[in-house]
Amino acid sequence: MSKRHFDIQKVIIILGQTATGKSALAIKIAKKVNGEVISADSRQIYKGLDIGTGKISKREMKGIPHHLLDVANPKHKFSVAEFQQLAISAIAEIISRGKTPIICGGTGFYIDAITKGIVFPEVPPNYPLRKKLAFASDRALMLKLQKLDPERAKNIDPKNKHRLIRAIEIAKTLGKVPKIKVKTLPYKFMKIGLYLPPEKLKKKVGQRVKKMFKNGLLKEIKKLKKSGVSDQRLKELGFEYDYPTPEKVIKETLQYAKRQTAWFKRDKEIKWFELYI
Repeated sequence: MSKRHFDIQKVIIILGQTATGKSALAIKIAKKVNGEVISADSRQIYKGLDIGTGKISKREMKGIPHHLLDVANPKHKFSVAEFQQLAISAIAEIISRGKTPIICGGTGFYIDAITKGIVFPEVPPNYPLRKKLAFASDRALMLKLQKLDPERAKNIDPKNKHRLIRAIEIAKTLGKVPKIKVKTLPYKFMKIGLYLPPEKLKKKVGQRVKKMFKNGLLKEIKKLKKSGVSDQRLKELGFEYDYPTPEKVIKETLQYAKRQTAWFKRDKEIKWFELYI
């Protein structure tokens, strides 16, 4: 048997803060390595959230196939476990055609779910509990989780209501959030991180947000509301109840970028590259 049969399939990961040019780099690499892109973005997975999430357009894809965009209804929450299942299937399908999978996105939990092989607890959704907790503040949810499961509260994003509610849901069902189990996938993950210094990032985010408003962000939000997406659900997805202002969106985007940086800093496998723009 030749050495080739023992080669471990490579999967390329392009990650980093928002607005750092991940999609453009993923396409360039895909053209060089005969690759296809799998999105790892927790909002771009939803249909109808195009302008507000900076979703790549067909023209920008330049003929490179993209997976896990527009696969979920924004009315309903899409779990990381669901993403994991779809992503694993997409990786296998791309490899079966002799191509290279390229995972691209800024949602650290999604990327960890694939590269670290996290096995998620099988706890069904508790919709009455979710409805009850939906209007609670981040702080109130965090305090509740600290009482239920202090260990889980130590390593969760305190601003991510969706994950806080899910952690409370699991803790109430199982007594506590179980220790994360790991089942690694048989691939070699090459992690490329893109970084911009704070001032450059602020400028880039400002340009992107202005473009969003120019391209019809407010109309997109109106359309989502008209289709039945509730105000509370819009807020969970990162949109305001009423109309967001460019200044507020820029501020919230930069805060999100800080949380992304904090998450990725823990991963020592990432090779970081500063963009020069």
